[in-house]
Amino acid sequence: MSGLLVTATDTEVGKTYLAAAICAALVRSGARVVAHKPVVTGLDDPVPAGLRDHELLAACTGQRPEQVSPLRFGPPVSPHLAAERAGAPLTRESLVDAARGASGPGETLVVEGIGGLLVPFTREGYDVRAFAVDLGLPLVVAARPGLGTISHTRLTVEAARAAGLDVRAVVLTPWTDGDPLADDNRRTLAALLADVPVHLLPATTPTPAALADAAAGLPVGDWLGPARA
Repeated sequence: MSGLLVTATDTEVGKTYLAAAICAALVRSGARVVAHKPVVTGLDDPVPAGLRDHELLAACTGQRPEQVSPLRFGPPVSPHLAAERAGAPLTRESLVDAARGASGPGETLVVEGIGGLLVPFTREGYDVRAFAVDLGLPLVVAARPGLGTISHTRLTVEAARAAGLDVRAVVLTPWTDGDPLADDNRRTLAALLADVPVHLLPATTPTPAALADAAAGLPVGDWLGPARA
């Protein structure tokens, strides 16, 4: 497969916006892009401002939302619990097969993980990190710009590398110029993660055109894989 997997330092960090921006930028460049988010939960909650994760990704690629996320659950809980409550526990084989079958020849696959890198899909501990290893895709990490991001980002990168994952970039989002703390965090992470580029994704409206504009300065093409050995 050719593509990448977007993970994050935590939940609600901007992972979906980053994945959607990558999709929108690739589509604008003329690429055939398929987005895949293995599981969506929380559909019982009121619709947030804008679109749900799989709906936003679908809007950026031209897919139907159900094509982006084949497994969708109502309760706003972790995927393994939501699946168990629905009587359909997740398995490593089904998750990997669905991701591998999502794209075809000549298509670029953008996979969005769930929560952080070590969030489990199954009660047995099969998590996003193991999923990324099985897919053989490089990793891009979404991280907050503000307080706490230095430790969270370094821990995520170290956990990824411990499993042999190819980390192509860290992206701080949503980025707003003029915050001295955020700017120092950017410089500090760039120095401490010397071989992992640190990029910025500005805050924007959740539309394909605006997301593509926001991602215009990101070297998205350089992030695509398969992963390097």
